[in-house]
This record gives sequence, structure tokens and C-alpha cells, in this order.
Amino acid sequence: MTTGTITVKGIVHGKIIELERDSGIPEGQAVSVVLRPAMPPGEGLRKAFGSWREDAEDLEPFMREVYANRRDDRQEPNR
Repeated sequence: MTTGTITVKGIVHGKIIELERDSGIPEGQAVSVVLRPAMPPGEGLRKAFGSWREDAEDLEPFMREVYANRRDDRQEPNR
């Protein structure tokens, strides 16, 4: 039996959650459940960059500035 926290993906069917794999928890054991919708790979980035949709023309200059600042912050290795 598992005594710590485990993470298992599943599919919700009304009030039942079908797990992808065995949880290792005995049948009938009371548990606490925290639900977090799973996103397909890359979806989080698409949602985050979607916030730039209104300001798309400002994104390219902003990213150039960020990369320039990163280059300026890097130190040359001692030779």
C-alpha cells in the first residue's frame, strides 16, 4: 500500500475517475483527490503566448531586447 502522495492520470466519467494505471491503494480506501485538467504537450505555451495576441507587433522587439540583455550578462571565459 502507498503511504505518500502519488500522481496518476485519469479520465472523468461523471462522478467516477478511471485511472490509467493501478494506484496501489486498496479497494474501498478513502482518499483525497485534487483535480487538475491535463493539457496536451505544448498547450501551456500556446495559452501563455496567446496573451501576446493583442500586442504581437511588440513581441519581436521585446524578444530581441531580452536576448541582447542575456548576451550582455554573459561573461567571457578566462583563457
